[in-house]
Amino acid sequence: MAVMQSRDTRTFEAGGNLSTGQFKFVTLAADGQVDITASAGGNAIGVLLNNPAAAGRAATVCVSGSVMITCGGTVTAGDQLQANTDGTALLAATGDVVLGYARESGVVGQVIEMEFITGGNLAA
Repeated sequence: MAVMQSRDTRTFEAGGNLSTGQFKFVTLAADGQVDITASAGGNAIGVLLNNPAAAGRAATVCVSGSVMITCGGTVTAGDQLQANTDGTALLAATGDVVLGYARESGVVGQVIEMEFITGGNLAA
């Protein structure tokens, strides 16, 4: 069962309609707003915890700690995770930015618990 604990959150402005973005990776844009991560294997500032329906609305983002994330593929507990082009989590491959570790197994569309890594690192 997915839970969130010992997490650090920040509030940003949504860069657009993020109503379907809850529990997905987000990036921080040059304008200071957050958007769903659109680059597979790229970096993310955190995981969106709410679902703001319009640009400029408050977006609550987990920037570290244990958080729920939506799977974009099959993952196993302990796997290194990367962002998919739709903000979901996938198994990280060599050279991808590792954004966290799966704390439980999951399949496409399932929300699981992960440990988010602030700043990420490259998968070996």
